[in-house]
Amino acid sequence: MLLTIPAAEALARLADFSTIIDARSESEFAEDRLPGAVNWPSLNDAQRQLVGTEYKQISPFVAQKRGAALVARNIADHIERDVFDKPRDWKPLVYCWRGGKRSGSLAMVLGQIGFRVHLLEGGYREYRRAVLQALEELPARFSYRVVCGSTGSGKSRLLQVLRTQGAQVLDLEELANHRGSVLGLVPGSPQPSQKQFDSRVWNALSHFDPARPVFVESESKKVGDLRVPPALIERMRAAACLRLELPLAARVALLIEDYDFFVTDTVAFCERLDALRALRGNEVVNAWQEAARSGYTADVVRDLLVNHYDPIYAQSMKRNYTGSELPQLGLEWDGSATGLAAAARSAIGAG
Repeated sequence: MLLTIPAAEALARLADFSTIIDARSESEFAEDRLPGAVNWPSLNDAQRQLVGTEYKQISPFVAQKRGAALVARNIADHIERDVFDKPRDWKPLVYCWRGGKRSGSLAMVLGQIGFRVHLLEGGYREYRRAVLQALEELPARFSYRVVCGSTGSGKSRLLQVLRTQGAQVLDLEELANHRGSVLGLVPGSPQPSQKQFDSRVWNALSHFDPARPVFVESESKKVGDLRVPPALIERMRAAACLRLELPLAARVALLIEDYDFFVTDTVAFCERLDALRALRGNEVVNAWQEAARSGYTADVVRDLLVNHYDPIYAQSMKRNYTGSELPQLGLEWDGSATGLAAAARSAIGAG
């Protein structure tokens, strides 16, 4: 049986489907997809290029014949590899770019087998529109507790502990795969696309209970190269703040631990420091780089905190998070796991 389902309804019912199947090519899937989707390309990237070339250079009719043969062969491969073990009550949701030929062909064959198949009406394009619409409305449903604190005070660690203690946590840096500063991109681990980041934020928000607070870090409008949804950042900036405090020496130690890849790769560290030349000047950056090459990484980190990050963070908080000047609660810890767990319990209690 083959049924079509509107995007808005599908988003509300994703948990009802046994498998969410993305019939687009591997590069389209990598850019963004529905949460939990698996990739069963009806045409892979190379095949799409071949069909597109024949469409332009020979004729649409020739290209359609080529495409049909490739799609049929790929669908057969998917069925033999991924469908033979599925029970009769398996209920997949299938989509492609616009809900057309690529997903329609796969869905039709699965329906003919006897599965109850849902085809996403309008495909990924309508899903994307529904996500953007939801990101304009969802943030207003929740109350937020913004975790503030100087760089290196352990805000991300606190969010992790809050989550383990049962709190609702929106970790934007985790979703963006970035640690939120000029040094925040983890080497060899790129950020997702803006579309994928939007999907991750929507998916996280859609699972929260509006009756309970959502804990989030005091981010700027961008996390690395990715934009935080405007409706969300607006709500965050108007929310109550919790200030996390850690002594300077412990902050240095925490950053050395969290950014250990810069400690072991001085060349990469010095290259990343080059990004600060416009703000700090060549003389200061050159001195930092020389100290790092000489093994004084901890001294560089301390100087970065005192003379760069702390002043900038203080200005940004005063400008963007007015609640930080009179925080709802101050959370002090000493760098230990027990101290952070106690801070998390206090934050949940205040919430």
